[in-house]
Amino acid sequence: MDSQNDLKLAVLIDADNVPYANVKEMFEEIAKYGTPTFKRIYADWTKPTVSGWKKVLLENAITPIQQYSYSTGKNASDSALIIDAMDILYTGKVDGFCIVSSDSDFTRLATRLREAGMKVIGIGEKKTLNPFITACDKFIYIEILEQKTVVPADNDPKKESKSKTASNNTPISKIDPRTIKLFTDSISDLADDDGWAFLAELGNLILKKKPDFDPRNYGFSKMLPLIRSMNQFEIDERETGKNHFKHIYVRKK
Repeated sequence: MDSQNDLKLAVLIDADNVPYANVKEMFEEIAKYGTPTFKRIYADWTKPTVSGWKKVLLENAITPIQQYSYSTGKNASDSALIIDAMDILYTGKVDGFCIVSSDSDFTRLATRLREAGMKVIGIGEKKTLNPFITACDKFIYIEILEQKTVVPADNDPKKESKSKTASNNTPISKIDPRTIKLFTDSISDLADDDGWAFLAELGNLILKKKPDFDPRNYGFSKMLPLIRSMNQFEIDERETGKNHFKHIYVRKK
């Protein structure tokens, strides 16, 4: 696995536990982490509750897997997804899995896949319980992927584009004392003798501590503007090498 973007990913979607409205944005997000080589979605397709998914399967080349519900109160689709995940794991054809669900019943599956050396990315709604989130290497909330297109009365495409951008910056989490403490403690863990921590290493450490961390959760597209907004840290931009690459360091004030 030379590069994270070269990862071959199996994308397995639980149609019963995620909305279908943002499938395009979801796969654009997944593309940041690797290439989906398996794209499967699980449901009892005879049920009207999943009819909305049928419209987006073909245009996104997702393979529907039919799983009948043999008894009331049992989620047969969960079992089918888990069995397929283990089958795919033993083929050795992927480097990681993306489990798209808000159901914490996949916690053990995520843990088992990571034990096998797989990268595990979870995508679900904000209501997802913490055990599933922490079982993943990275967890992404669907809410930050939503793009609500607002078409103005004069049909000006430029104004429409601005509306999309604004909707993407709507925070779903607040910068509270726990968030600030997460940054403070992580900077201390990485700091050199002068108290400076390299921003890239800081981001990696925070993600290990909190898999659902994402600057977009707080309404920021990148980590640096989020850090600036806290007004608790100093920022130092250093140019290195002949090409004058900028390396950013952070420390507590």
